Amino acid sequence: MDIDLSGRVALVTGGLGGIGAATVRVLVEAGATVALTYAQGVETAEGAQPLLALAPDRMSAHPLDLRSGESIDRCLGEVEERWGRVDILINNAAVGSATVERFSDNVADQDATMLMINANGTLLMSRRFIETVMRQPSDNGAAKLINLSSVGGGVSAFPNFRLSDGMSKAAVAFLTRQLAAEHTGSHLDVFAVCPGATNTGMFQSSTLDHLGADERRDFLYALPKHRLIEPEEVARVLLFLASAHSTVLHGAVIDASMGLGVRPGILTEGSG
Repeated sequence: MDIDLSGRVALVTGGLGGIGAATVRVLVEAGATVALTYAQGVETAEGAQPLLALAPDRMSAHPLDLRSGESIDRCLGEVEERWGRVDILINNAAVGSATVERFSDNVADQDATMLMINANGTLLMSRRFIETVMRQPSDNGAAKLINLSSVGGGVSAFPNFRLSDGMSKAAVAFLTRQLAAEHTGSHLDVFAVCPGATNTGMFQSSTLDHLGADERRDFLYALPKHRLIEPEEVARVLLFLASAHSTVLHGAVIDASMGLGVRPGILTEGSG
C-alpha cells in the first residue's frame, strides 16, 4: 500500500529510540513533516541530530516533560508555531518498570511517577492536541491521535507485571476508547496500539538484563514466533494508522503482540 503523508505534520513523543525513532523514520520516508520530542532533563537536543539529518527541512526536535502541563503546552505550541499545524500525534513517550527507577529509589514514588507520565501525561497531551486540531480547518484530512499502550495492561494481565505499569497502560487503552466515542462525528480519528515484547532499550533494561544467557534463550523461545518484535514492525502499523486509510479502525485498541495478548500463558507453558 502506497502511503503518502506529504503536507501532513506529525508529532512523535519519545522519538529518540526504540519504537519512537523507528516511527520517525517511516513517517519521514512517507513524506511527512515530523516533530519529535526528547525527555527534558534526561535526553538532549544533540541526541536528536542523527534523526534530524534525515530531512532537516521538515523535521524539528522539542524538549518534553510529561509530568508538567506547562511543558506539554509549550511543546505543542512550539510545533504549531514552527509548522503551522499539527495533524498527527503519536503518544509514544513512556517509562517502564526499570527506567522509572531513575526518578526515585522509593517504590511508591516510582509508581506515582509511572502513572503521572504514562497515564496523566498521555491524557494531557491528547487533550492539548485535540484542542489544537479542533481549531484547524479539516480540509487537510482527518487528524490522527495514536496512543501506545502495551499488551500488558492494554490487552491482558501477566503474573508479576508491575501494577502501576499495567494500570497506566490500561488507562491509555480506556482513554483511547473514550476519546473515540466522543469523536465519532468529528474529523479526528483515535487509535491505540499494544505491542508485545519488543526489541527496545526499555525492554532490555526491564526484562532481558535480569536474565542469564540460558534464561534469555528460553524466554525468547517461549515468545510467540520465538522472537522479539522489532520496532520497525510496530512503526509500520503506526504509519498505516497515520494514513488516510485507517479511519475504519477509529476506536480500535490493536493487539500488536504476535499472539501474546490472546495466549498470555504461552510464556509459562514450556512449549511454543
